Amino acid sequence: MIQTKRVYEPPEPADGARFLVERLWPRGIKKEALRLDGWLKDVAPSDALRRWFGHDPARWEEFRRRYLAELNAHPAAWRPLVEAAHRGDVTLLYSARDTEHNSALLLKEYLAAKPGER
Repeated sequence: MIQTKRVYEPPEPADGARFLVERLWPRGIKKEALRLDGWLKDVAPSDALRRWFGHDPARWEEFRRRYLAELNAHPAAWRPLVEAAHRGDVTLLYSARDTEHNSALLLKEYLAAKPGER
């Protein structure tokens, strides 16, 4: 199972392997507090795409299209998540305040749509 969670929520045993899927380190968080299994910067949206989106819900559908294209172009960035999911539960950690419009949700959906990879 792959789930998403804000980095500001405490770690729980049910999280399984925990991966930060942000390009930038989240504000106000110490590394040891996250109990990370990995920080996958390259699986996050490019800086240009992140800046363009700016968490504007009106740009969500176009952001979605562009981010999925970036993921398609860089399978080496997300393969470690697929490999971890083979071994057990995975939690994708994100820092966005918007729990409905963020790249971790799209990444989870993207990975779920790759049954041959998992």
